[in-house]
Amino acid sequence: MSCLGNIIWMIFGGLVSAIGWFLAGCLWCITIVGIPIGRQCFKFASLGLAPFGKQIVYNDSNVSLLLNIIWLLVSGIPLALAHLLSALLLTITIIGIPFAKQSMKMAKLSLMPFGARIVSY
Repeated sequence: MSCLGNIIWMIFGGLVSAIGWFLAGCLWCITIVGIPIGRQCFKFASLGLAPFGKQIVYNDSNVSLLLNIIWLLVSGIPLALAHLLSALLLTITIIGIPFAKQSMKMAKLSLMPFGARIVSY
């Protein structure tokens, strides 16, 4: 079921999500200091293509808190707003509700991407 969900997700918003994360990663990789942040963005771009069957687990640390604050101010808010708008549009139909749930998962990730890891279930 997750394979079919990922295919439909890619058509109805996943590709746009992955492109947004990829562009954010490219912008962060312009500077040497931003390369670790860019690498994290590229990981989440792959999650944006296939979120079904995957879960996000958060670990707390002081370094990730500092990076999350910097991320939120620079790139997090536009990506989160895009995912929230996508979730709002997907909830118009009953069929789109599972996809809106995945979009909300990506919106939360957009606000706090550091200290998060992707786990398959």
